[in-house]
Parts: sequence; C-alpha cells; structure tokens
Amino acid sequence: MTLPRTLPAFWQRLDVTVRDLPLGLLLAFMSYLPGLQHRGTELGGLPGRSFDALTALAVALQCLPLAVRRRLPAVCLALVTLGFAVDQLRGYHLIAGIALPVALLSAGSHLERHRRTTVLVFTTAYAALAVALSAAGPGETPVGYAGFLSALALAWGAGTWLRHTRALEAEHRRRVAEDTLLSERTRIARELHDIVTHHVTAMVVQAEAARYLTAAPDRLDRTLETVGDTGRRAIADLRQLLDLLSPGEGGGPRTPAVGRIRTLVERTRDSGQPVEFTEEGTPAAATGSAELVAYRVVQEALTNALKYAHGSRTSVRVRHTGSEITVEVGTDGSGARAPVAGGSGRGLAGLRERVGVLGGDFAAAPSGDGGFLVTARIPAGSTS
Repeated sequence: MTLPRTLPAFWQRLDVTVRDLPLGLLLAFMSYLPGLQHRGTELGGLPGRSFDALTALAVALQCLPLAVRRRLPAVCLALVTLGFAVDQLRGYHLIAGIALPVALLSAGSHLERHRRTTVLVFTTAYAALAVALSAAGPGETPVGYAGFLSALALAWGAGTWLRHTRALEAEHRRRVAEDTLLSERTRIARELHDIVTHHVTAMVVQAEAARYLTAAPDRLDRTLETVGDTGRRAIADLRQLLDLLSPGEGGGPRTPAVGRIRTLVERTRDSGQPVEFTEEGTPAAATGSAELVAYRVVQEALTNALKYAHGSRTSVRVRHTGSEITVEVGTDGSGARAPVAGGSGRGLAGLRERVGVLGGDFAAAPSGDGGFLVTARIPAGSTS
C-alpha cells in the first residue's frame, strides 16, 4: 500500500529534465520498430528511403531535445525542427516526427521571451522547407502545406492557452493568499484590540482613581492590587492569543464563553464602574461563535463605559433563546468622562462586522438620557 503512494512523490521530486526525457526515448524506440518504419509524417511526397547513418541523426535531433522542452523550449523547438527537416528531405518519414507538435506545444506553454520572434522564425523555416521539398521531388499541394502548418499552429495555440490558464491560476492563488493574510491580520488586530483595550483602560481608570486615595491606605492598597490583577490578566490573555497564533496549536476556544460575562462584569465593578447584570434564559448546548461574539460585545461596551462614562450607572442584559443571544449594554450618562485617550472607533466597527458575519444585528447609539446604548442580536449555532 505504501509503494503506489511513494512513487508519484518520488517522480515529482525528480528534475524536470529527467521527467521529460522518457517521451523522447519512447519516440526514438518506436522509430526503429520494423512495423512503424516509414509510418510517420510524410510532407512533400518524397519516396521513402532505407535507414542509413543520417537516420540516427534525424532521430536524435527530433527525440532527445524533448528532455529540455520545458526548461529550454526555444532550443528544443530549434533542434526538433532541424531534425524534422532532415527527416523529410531524406524521406525517412519517422514516427519521431510526432516530436514537432510536442515541441511547439511546449514552446507555446513555457517560452517566456521573444515569442513573436519565435513564431516568425519558425514560419520562415517552414516556408524554406516547403520550397526545398518542392524542388527535390513531386512536392505537396499548397493546400497540403497550409493544412500541415495549420495543425502546427494549433499545437502552438494550445500551448499558449495552457500558459494563459496557468497564469490565471497563479494569480488566483496569489489573491487567495493575500486575502487570507489580510483576514488573519484583521482577526489578530481585533483580538489584540479586544484584549489590550479592555485591560489597559481598566488599569488607567484605576490608576487615576488611586491618586485620590492617598489618605485612605486600605482603599489605595485594594485599588493597586486590582491594577496588578488586571495587568496579570492582560498578560495571560495575550499569552493565550500568542499560543493560538503559533503553528501547530489547536483551535480551541479563544476567549471566555458567555457564561463568564458575570466575571467580566465583576472586574469592571472593581474598576469603579457601577454595573447591574441580568441574564435570562439558558444558554444553548451548541452556540458556535455566538458565545465569543456576545462576550466581545459586552467587553467592548464596558470598556467604552469606563473610558467615556466613568461612574455612570451601567446595565448589562443578556438573554438566551434557542436560536439567538441578545445583548444590551447601556449607560445613563450620569458619570463623568474618564481621563483616558480617545478611541479610534475600531472596536464598535469590528463588533458590527463580527455580528454581521453571523447574520445578526448590531446597533450602537446615544440614548435619550444622555447615555449610550449598545444592542446586538446574535444567531446561535453558527460556526463561522
């Protein structure tokens, strides 16, 4: 069972010249078979001639260059054309004449430069051969010469079509690779944004609050301890992300599930944000990527609450049904803006795209009481 699998792999590892040589050797062998002598292409009407010393030259010129038909297509075509001319002018009419359309096919497919010049030179050489054949014997009708030239042109055209198809496939693979790379970069950027922004924002808010707690050592110690815990969680989450990005790592869960939103809420409370949490329904047995997206919606909304509505009453509502997860996060605008750097808007845009990929709905807009409301409806069961 192993041999059939290893032979193709071994063959593909061989140099292209070695892989192209057997066809030429086969044509050379067939040319000397008694039953196939004088059975090849007959152009010009010259009578058949018995094999002599020049026969070996005609066979070698037509067959052996096929070994370099992909590596040196122009050289292959020139030598095969010369051998074909010797073959026809001497009247051998060898089976090796099959090599000429093969060489043209390979040249049309693999020749990189001077393609028009090659066509012009070959056509001129063919015209000269036709004149020589007409002068040496009864000759061929103009229709016969034109028909054979058309067949050779068809071989060149087939090679050109293969070349074009190969170029299209290469371009398609390049675009797929670029799209895959861009998608992966976007995914990494989202994960980094979700992890870093949330933890760093909490640390900044807690550090700012610590400046006003110097007169209350106990509270100051608790706040600094919370900053340290937040930093350690950020490091742990980053390590998890980097592990998942490493080659060979499994595709396990990348983030906490919806069931741990309560933990996220408690951490936000530790940062000084009053958060009311309500969870309704029972999570479905298999929610796919919906859990991840719901967690990210809450995480981004709470991060923005810390940044732009620090101290405002915040509510988080998560509702599970059999087919979807609904998330609502709102602030009432009663607090003050925290002294942290302004956002880029990337977080909400990324959430809108994530929810949209799963076929859900996302909205983020100011509420009537001066606060801000984020809502998301996320279909459950998707594996995107």
